[in-house]
Amino acid sequence: MRTMLPLIATLFATPVAAQTAFPCDWQARADAIVEPWEDYSRTFADGKVRVALLDTIEPAAAAMYLLILHPPFDELSGRTCTVVGLDEGLGYAGMFFEELDAVYDPATGLTFTIPAIIYLPEQSFQNLALLSISVNQSSGDVTVTQELAE
Repeated sequence: MRTMLPLIATLFATPVAAQTAFPCDWQARADAIVEPWEDYSRTFADGKVRVALLDTIEPAAAAMYLLILHPPFDELSGRTCTVVGLDEGLGYAGMFFEELDAVYDPATGLTFTIPAIIYLPEQSFQNLALLSISVNQSSGDVTVTQELAE
């Protein structure tokens, strides 16, 4: 699967509207961080940005989210906490954290890409997707786009 992901990523073309970044809520519990933590958590931007894989267990077919701790810092030096999922109550069926990549562009900020699996049982829909998550460390804005594999 790992060797096929780059090939699959080149075939992604169909945008999907359903994905979101939202302030940390019930998904961002410490017991939801996938273990071992050192394998499913990474830092970027000289340690100012941390990304961790979350598994909320339920709903079982859509329990995977990304936790992003990032600037700007609050008045107590705490980072902004953001969760990425399909929506606040639905994550992804799978996320390939070992394939997480990051690039920095001063014009767009820090951008992460990660392959994920979307599963929507009500629509009998399952597909690979490539998530692109941009973090503006000045404003705290996090934008998410995803493209489905054809």
